[in-house]
Amino acid sequence: MAGDALVVIDVQNDFCPGGTLAVDGGNEIVPIINKLIIRFDHVILTQDWHSAGHSSFASSHPGKAPFDTAKMPYGDQTLWPDHCIQGTPGADFHADLQWTKAELIIRKGFRPHIDSYSAFFENDRKTPTGLAGYLRERGITNVTFVGLATDYCVAYSALDAVAHGFAADVLLDACRAIDMGGSLAAMVANMRKAGVTLI
Repeated sequence: MAGDALVVIDVQNDFCPGGTLAVDGGNEIVPIINKLIIRFDHVILTQDWHSAGHSSFASSHPGKAPFDTAKMPYGDQTLWPDHCIQGTPGADFHADLQWTKAELIIRKGFRPHIDSYSAFFENDRKTPTGLAGYLRERGITNVTFVGLATDYCVAYSALDAVAHGFAADVLLDACRAIDMGGSLAAMVANMRKAGVTLI
């Protein structure tokens, strides 16, 4: 369908088994996503693309450990292991992901002092990636999300899609979650309440 787009979120080595921020079973979704890529006319990818020493890394905060929280100018920020550093193998797309059909790659999290979960906004919730304008200019009204991780970048992207007036679907079989402290259940509830279709 011309008005539909598939957005593949962060299927990168560091989020797959063996990576520095591995999501359990992250590699298992790649064959499902590859089948979806064939079916969709419009395919967009996001790529976490951090500078070395990024402010969201625990290693940038003396005395803090991964998964601690730090106060940032834009609010509380979960601190992560160093991951998806620009130009490193960990930032590359999974080797089996057949991504060459993608017409757009949105790189996010490249600003050193601000993290980015959503495909639409940085975590300050003010700095746009440009994806909404791109979709509108292409006449796309329905967006299907797959990728990593369900309860962070996928959920934030789907919620922002609905807030921008797009119809948003999340194919749960083609996602995997970090699920930290009940984050999966909380974000699934948030998506349902906002009108995201969970499939």
